[in-house]
Amino acid sequence: MNNDINKALEVLKSGGVILYPTDTIWGIGCDATNADAVKRVYEIKQREDCKAMLVLMENPNRLNSYVDEVPEIAWELIEANDKPMTLIYPGAKNLAPNLINSDGTIGIRITNEEFTQNLIQRFKKPIVSTSANISGDPSPANFSEINEELKELVDYVVEYRQDDFEKASASSIIKIGVGGEIQILRK
Repeated sequence: MNNDINKALEVLKSGGVILYPTDTIWGIGCDATNADAVKRVYEIKQREDCKAMLVLMENPNRLNSYVDEVPEIAWELIEANDKPMTLIYPGAKNLAPNLINSDGTIGIRITNEEFTQNLIQRFKKPIVSTSANISGDPSPANFSEINEELKELVDYVVEYRQDDFEKASASSIIKIGVGGEIQILRK
């Protein structure tokens, strides 16, 4: 795993795109603060850049660096949650402008998966995480279901967990309003 992290770090630091395992399904990722890298992820996915992508962080203590004000309900949800959950926060900041929704929101998931936690901790910045598929195609439940063409379009394909055939599923998605109101978008 350490060798994979080192190679992925090189690619992320140079503005490249990786294909990697997450705490949910396999993802396409890049430096979430690099607008050119984010643009390339949109191109690889053949996705309109007005469609949101989320970012992964390894530690909730870093949220204040990327969100103007973290509502109290977010801390409660993070603490109580026992499975992957993406929270959509108002007031995104310090991220690539083409990653932030037109309404100023950003989806962030705190990962509990060993590889992504270590990668993000060493990278010292959040990374984009969007499903490893062409826009409109089904999301792959494991590495074996990822389109071969997609694998050719990224700069590095992580080897760790390629032989894991367990069926993964996407995270829940909850949108948090400025006043702390919540809206469940996906269970």
